Amino acid sequence: MTFLITAGPTREPLDPVRYLTNRSSGKMGYAIAEAAALSGNRVILISGPTQLEIPDGVDFIPVETAQEMFDVVLKWIDIADVAIFTAAVADYRPANLAEQKIKKQEGQNRMTLELVKNVDILGSARALMGFSGLLVGFAAETENLEQYAKSKLKKKGCDIVFANDVSGADTGFDVDQNALLMVTKNQTKDLGRHSKKELGKMVVQATLEHLGKGCRFEEPCPPECC
Repeated sequence: MTFLITAGPTREPLDPVRYLTNRSSGKMGYAIAEAAALSGNRVILISGPTQLEIPDGVDFIPVETAQEMFDVVLKWIDIADVAIFTAAVADYRPANLAEQKIKKQEGQNRMTLELVKNVDILGSARALMGFSGLLVGFAAETENLEQYAKSKLKKKGCDIVFANDVSGADTGFDVDQNALLMVTKNQTKDLGRHSKKELGKMVVQATLEHLGKGCRFEEPCPPECC
């Protein structure tokens, strides 16, 4: 099978030297990509800027902005059986890109930025891109995890949503551990707190089980797994 996975943050330029971004490290998405490759699948990893090593055995496509990520996903999603969207895509971008570095003005204590909404990549997968495979979304939240995950599941047409609480200092952004809540149409399951590498395997296992398959992450992966 072919997995299409997005990971990392996006950068939305303000001028030639500044941009808007977020704290995503990309570690969760890269761990999932590594696990999917180890389970014997083809992996297309579409990633915003990170400091991470590219996992072995994946087709890697770097992007920077939300629009660039959208364009690459649109190009490749037709060949995917599973699409997992872990990237922390910027919801908004500056309305105007300054050609030169913006200088601070004498006596100006405030500056107002006008932002415009970015394209919704996950929300476009079904209706706009026509994706009919297994669609998996991620929800990084600071409260009401299950409620927001169920809402995202329905609104975006997902088969699975994995939600994680990013309000603390020990899970979520910038760290090696995470805690995931898996939400499907029929169940909610707490996967617990683990390293992102272990959770990557659990996420891939859950997606394969959802498709009636499975994997023991042996090397090489036995034919009956996938």
